[in-house]
Amino acid sequence: MDSELVTWNNTLSCGIKIVDDQHKGLVSLVNDLFNHVTGDDREEHEYFNKIIHEMVDYVKVHFATEEKIMIATKFDGYAEHKKAHDKFVLNTVDNIKDYQAGKKLSLSAFTKFLKDWILSHIAVMDKQYFHYFVKIATRKQDGRLTITTDDVEHSHIHIEV
Repeated sequence: MDSELVTWNNTLSCGIKIVDDQHKGLVSLVNDLFNHVTGDDREEHEYFNKIIHEMVDYVKVHFATEEKIMIATKFDGYAEHKKAHDKFVLNTVDNIKDYQAGKKLSLSAFTKFLKDWILSHIAVMDKQYFHYFVKIATRKQDGRLTITTDDVEHSHIHIEV
C-alpha cells in the first residue's frame, strides 16, 4: 500500500490554480520517490535513474511558471525568489550526482531533502508572492480576485482566497 510523505493541505495552497496544480504534482513526485524506498539498492537506483529526469523537467517548468508570473506582476521579491530557485537546482544536481556515484546519499535521504525544501519553500517563500498578488488583484463580479496582464499565460491569474 502506498503511503504519503507529504500530504497536500490548504496551508500549502497559494490560491493560484496553475501554481497549486504544479505544487500538487511536485508533492506527488516526492511521495512516489518515498514509496520506492525499498532498501534494495539496485532497485532504488534503477527507479531513481528512470524518474529523475522527469522530476528535473517538472521543477524547471514550475520555476519558469512562477518566475514568469513574478516578472509580469513586477513582484519586488523576484530576485530573492529566483536565487532560491537557482540554489535549489544546484543543490539538487549535486545530490543527484552524489546519489548516482553511490556517495553518502540514499534514496531516502534524497527524498527527505526534496520534502523539506518543498514544504519550506511553498509554505514560506511562495506565500510572499501570494500575499502580494492578493494586494494588487481586483475583485471581479463573480467574486474572484484577478490580475490581468498580457504577459501572463492566459492573460489572467485567478486567485482563490
